Amino acid sequence: MLSVVVLISGGGSNLRALLQATAANQIPARVVAIGADRDAPGLSLGAHYDVPTFTVPFHDYPDRTAWGAALVNAVRAWHPDLVVLSGLMRLVPPAVVDAFAPNLINTHPAYLPEFPGAHAVRDALAAGVTQTGASLIAVDNSMDGGPILSQERVTIAPHDTEKSLHDRIKPVERRLLIAAVRDIATNRLDLKELCCS
Repeated sequence: MLSVVVLISGGGSNLRALLQATAANQIPARVVAIGADRDAPGLSLGAHYDVPTFTVPFHDYPDRTAWGAALVNAVRAWHPDLVVLSGLMRLVPPAVVDAFAPNLINTHPAYLPEFPGAHAVRDALAAGVTQTGASLIAVDNSMDGGPILSQERVTIAPHDTEKSLHDRIKPVERRLLIAAVRDIATNRLDLKELCCS
């Protein structure tokens, strides 16, 4: 059984889908803890699914490095096989990558390497492109530049707003995340081989 820690900053829609999939025994994995960098609404999912939660508030630390060290300690306490960044709206510092890579993955609402960064949906609309997408990557020390595990295109409609487009990307992100966790749990996807060969 693959043990997973999920880190969030917001409502945790991808987290909810993963919790539903594991609760229904659709994948041989278990979310052992949910962490956040703030008092995120998605932490409430912990009580609903009987999963422990923790916070490592960014603003409680003097700098990103100190926050990263505290985050490593908090995550390590759960001995996860896999760490999922799912809507964590911070670039994790190198200490986090060093501690958990290659077993550290991230969802992103764009077809990478297009539109990296925190405003991918807004940037795609501003660029006037007709397609964007969703990606799942193995995290490295770049800005959304790690090895791509899976991705899928999403068409941008003429009437799309940032919210409407993001709402259509989210289900694709969820599908990619659940499939990848299933493949990792069943050894069909070897992160070490993909990232370190």
